[in-house]
Amino acid sequence: MTILPKFTRQLLHPRYFLLWCGIGALYLVVQLPYKFLNTLGPLVGRLAMKVMTDRVYVAARNLHLCFPEKSEQEREKLLKENFESVGMALFETGMAWFWSDARVKKHFAVTGLEHISKAQQEGKGVLLLGVHFLTLELGARIFGIYNPGIGVYRPNNNPVIDWLQTYGRMRSNKDMINRRDVKGMLRALKQGDILWYAPDHDYGPKSSVFAPFFAVDKAASTKGSYMLIRMSNPAIIPFLARRLPGNKGYEMVILPAAEDIPVDSDMNTAIALNKLVERCVMMAPEQYMWLHRRFKTRPPGAPSLY
Repeated sequence: MTILPKFTRQLLHPRYFLLWCGIGALYLVVQLPYKFLNTLGPLVGRLAMKVMTDRVYVAARNLHLCFPEKSEQEREKLLKENFESVGMALFETGMAWFWSDARVKKHFAVTGLEHISKAQQEGKGVLLLGVHFLTLELGARIFGIYNPGIGVYRPNNNPVIDWLQTYGRMRSNKDMINRRDVKGMLRALKQGDILWYAPDHDYGPKSSVFAPFFAVDKAASTKGSYMLIRMSNPAIIPFLARRLPGNKGYEMVILPAAEDIPVDSDMNTAIALNKLVERCVMMAPEQYMWLHRRFKTRPPGAPSLY
């Protein structure tokens, strides 16, 4: 597990001056009313579409690969809505890091807490199946307010961002575990902790099997899920935080524990978890992190999808 990085004088080095200015500006902006932020965020997202052309291509390609049955117009509409969510995600990250618990709760409705209680009453650790929605930071914050857990993360290469990110995530949660610390994850689950775990990104060829994900029949999917589930027998509970229309705030949905996830092979575990991720994504597809190069890793000899 990790300890909150100490704030040192090194973080105030002049090389980080512009970054601190940006952080300060974000702090000030998210003090504004939510209705204003929810109007400004999509505008920032539309501007991002004009600037982040590489990411627009990646998101559009992912949507084409995953939803070939949709028309070009339907995918274009989804792409625009997705980048509006990208813009809003900037402010949602600031909200997660800087808002008080009371203000965060004011804008959230929560359903399904009883599924966490049931698992805890049965003495099980909880593998909280997170999905890389653009509301990720805010969802982790609100979940921790009700049920403090342990997050799996990759330390940021920038020490200022790493300090701030860890500080923000631990405001309402117990601890953080480096994604490479498998022993720490197993220990947490066996002790009955809640472990936030997201298996839906491409983590490279060495740690992946190629399982179906939407219409892509061979998507790199982490092997780690198989080992965690087989060795700790946790309750596997999917959850997501989605933004509601009309300035109505957010809804955190905690789904019932998944039953009968196979642990006879890493492939079958990956197939089952990918289906759970798909179910969550379809509850708010415009808010999923489509700009990630989800299908970068390919089977040996297979051509790039990008």
